[in-house]
Amino acid sequence: MVTKKKKKKAHVPFRLNILFFAVFVLFSMLILRLGIVQIVYGDDFKREIERTEDITVKNPVPRGKMFDRNGTIIVDNSPLNAITYTKYQGTSQEEMLEVARKLAKLIDKDPKKLQKRDKVDFWLLTHKEEAEKKITEKEWEMYDNKELKDADIYKLQVERVTDEDINSLSKDELEVAAIFREFNSGYYQSPQIVKNENVTPEEFALVSENLEDLPGVDTTTDWTRRYAFGDTLKTILGNVTSSDKGIPKEQLDYYLSRDYSRNDRVGISYIEKQYEEVLQGQKAKVKNKTDKSGKILGTTVVSEGKRGKDLVLTIDMELQREVEKILEEELWKAKQNSNSKLLDRAFVVLMNPHTGEILTMAGKKIEKNPKTGKYEMSDYAYGTFTTSYNVGSTVKGATIYAGFQTGAIKPGDRFLDVPMVIKGTKPKGSWRRTGFGVINDLRALQISSNVYMFHTAIKIGNGSYTPNQPLRIRNDGFDIMRGIYGQFGLGVRTGIDLPNEAIGYPGKIDPGKQLDLAIGQYDTYTAMQLAQYVSTIANGGTRIQPHIVKEIREPVMESNELGPIIQEIQPKILNRLDGNEEWLKRVQTGFRMVMQGDGTGVRKFGNAPYNPAGKTGTAEAFYDGFERKKYGKIPPQVMNLSLVSYAPYDQPEIAMSVLIPWAYQGNNGTSYNNEIGRRVLDTYFEMKKERASGGVQQNNEASENTNENANEQQAASGQ
Repeated sequence: MVTKKKKKKAHVPFRLNILFFAVFVLFSMLILRLGIVQIVYGDDFKREIERTEDITVKNPVPRGKMFDRNGTIIVDNSPLNAITYTKYQGTSQEEMLEVARKLAKLIDKDPKKLQKRDKVDFWLLTHKEEAEKKITEKEWEMYDNKELKDADIYKLQVERVTDEDINSLSKDELEVAAIFREFNSGYYQSPQIVKNENVTPEEFALVSENLEDLPGVDTTTDWTRRYAFGDTLKTILGNVTSSDKGIPKEQLDYYLSRDYSRNDRVGISYIEKQYEEVLQGQKAKVKNKTDKSGKILGTTVVSEGKRGKDLVLTIDMELQREVEKILEEELWKAKQNSNSKLLDRAFVVLMNPHTGEILTMAGKKIEKNPKTGKYEMSDYAYGTFTTSYNVGSTVKGATIYAGFQTGAIKPGDRFLDVPMVIKGTKPKGSWRRTGFGVINDLRALQISSNVYMFHTAIKIGNGSYTPNQPLRIRNDGFDIMRGIYGQFGLGVRTGIDLPNEAIGYPGKIDPGKQLDLAIGQYDTYTAMQLAQYVSTIANGGTRIQPHIVKEIREPVMESNELGPIIQEIQPKILNRLDGNEEWLKRVQTGFRMVMQGDGTGVRKFGNAPYNPAGKTGTAEAFYDGFERKKYGKIPPQVMNLSLVSYAPYDQPEIAMSVLIPWAYQGNNGTSYNNEIGRRVLDTYFEMKKERASGGVQQNNEASENTNENANEQQAASGQ
């Protein structure tokens, strides 16, 4: 029997198994590691190779425009060719310097903005060997021993750069330094204006053609504010920061929290500031794709930029210009009078008494140019609500109403107008030395009686008057009178939609001074407050907030047309007078009598065809103008002039205030308030007539200007 030989079972060597196992483990670890890298750290490594960020880039987006109430453009944007630089993450100073040198060969850059420190920094950057020699061997040893830091070394170098070093910089080097300064003024990935003034077409073309050799440099279209009417109303329109200044430091946190960039241009005064968030355009949002060094590989526009919204103002620019012309003519003429040498300013406000819309806010001042020594006229429109003065008898309408409201007097009550003699003081009387005899409230307003107002104030203060005896009167009369004055807008904020409004200065509480308060010779008021005050009288007792913006509109990009209305500013009622209709009608009647019969305003307004009502005023004051210092501690005494008016009396459509501080010295002077007021109202109604008849020519004729004798002028001023 043949038996088969049993086959031997094959065995894998043990060491080979170990090898296979080791390879398996290594591959498993590699796969696991790759998974971790891809899943856990994939985004980080991807960003190292190619970063994608959503950032808001400040491109020069024009601000909103401003129009007057008739649709005439007032403030526009003029396009400018501009050259910008964007600093990328990781860009070195040497790289920026090289680009600046190349750019300097293509454009002219004025180095006048360079400060001494800019030149020092540039010298240190471009003269490194000389800069190193500014540091002693001992100081370098301290640096090596880490006793001095880089910042310490640089500070020492800055301190040791001499004027000779700085003066060694050539004209071409200074031009490079000026460009380099602009490069460093910007923020990472935010374009910074290098040049936007007087960029010639040749410069713009050369830079555009060489952008590949100028990393970070670009060409674009910038803008600047253009004022169609020059300096007319310029102080009210406001100012905008320049592209190199950007946001003011004191407002930086406020604007950054509202998605602004540090170098955005913002409004810094008046309308530009008050309506900044309306006028500021919507910046373009872009998605930048950058490599590891920070260089932008591509840009995707997420949203287009949009010009700011437009403002339609309540101002009538044609009327504004005519009123300013009147002010200028009358001021220059008055300045020739020997007793008006201190006169240097005047204000006029025209307002719709029913809506609070300001048609004109004109202010002019005369200042001596320190360079030429000549007097020059400049815009001072903001002075209509930021400066306050004693205004005199124009407040007497509020005094009479306060008497009615407190029960101190009743309509028709009479007092004897003769000088009052209070023990220890000089006689206090009306402008006519002998007085006016027995008069009632209407006559008191018509002839501007001081004595009637004195008696009213004494009764409001629950006092009593006995000739040649001390005056007994309570202090709370001050608060009572000021509270009622405030119902008209005197001594309180008018609420105008502009910053920095003044409320005036209340005098210290002194019992006897209530008499001066009652005739407008104690507290101070602004021309805007006077306009609100007379509007409250004209419209039947409603105090309306004055405003200069009428509408906010969507921008029309390619024209000066008005876009759709976003918001129309509605009249805002601040308060209504406490009291009954009869009391206000007495004041209105008294104001009408001022400008007819033998009232203090009749010489100028008696023949006016538009049936005006109003009140004149003269106040004794002290000069507080630009040249006060040369007079020492005691400034000269002067007379302030004022006028409030509205017309027509039976259907008021326009309210006016005129305020002329420091009009003249002495007891007699020209009634500039009435001269200006008559010309202004004539102009308003003549323009209205021309527009209604379809006329387009502007009537520049002034109303007659006569010289009155001293007594007539005193009566007309209403002292």
